[in-house]
Amino acid sequence: MNDDSPDHSSEFDAFYAATAKRLVAAVYAMTGDLAEAEDAVQEAYVRAWQRWERLTREGDPLPWVRTVASRLAISTWRRTRNRLRAQLRHGAAPDVPELSADRVALLAALRQLPAQQRQVVVLHHLLDLPVEQVARETGASNGAVRTRLSRARKALGERLTDTTAFTAEGAAHHG
Repeated sequence: MNDDSPDHSSEFDAFYAATAKRLVAAVYAMTGDLAEAEDAVQEAYVRAWQRWERLTREGDPLPWVRTVASRLAISTWRRTRNRLRAQLRHGAAPDVPELSADRVALLAALRQLPAQQRQVVVLHHLLDLPVEQVARETGASNGAVRTRLSRARKALGERLTDTTAFTAEGAAHHG
């Protein structure tokens, strides 16, 4: 079957329409940089399109796309760490989408976490993935994911002075 067939194209288009916005939001929460998140997600979907038949044959392609987007974004984030530190000192970019005060506080606190902690928090708490799936997607053990989550929740708890939706969610997901 040809990947450019109308069936594949419409299937991919529907998948993209249903998943891209939430994936950009998740990667943005990991990186704190909307442009980088959009670029990483776009590149992940391009790579998914190139493997679409195999990905759909293997099951749900979303975990693969999410993993690729996360890895691309984190790799870019590491290369541009100094620029991001400057952004943290000077505040968020003006083109950030409108967010509630709680979400702004959460994103600011997330940006202060180490990349690995931020990644597991986003995958587990914002995308509601179980620890086992977070472990598979990050290449870490279940125990390492739980440790990162615990440390991240502690750090976020210290940074977030107001009760936010995240802390309520965190208590519900704490395991």
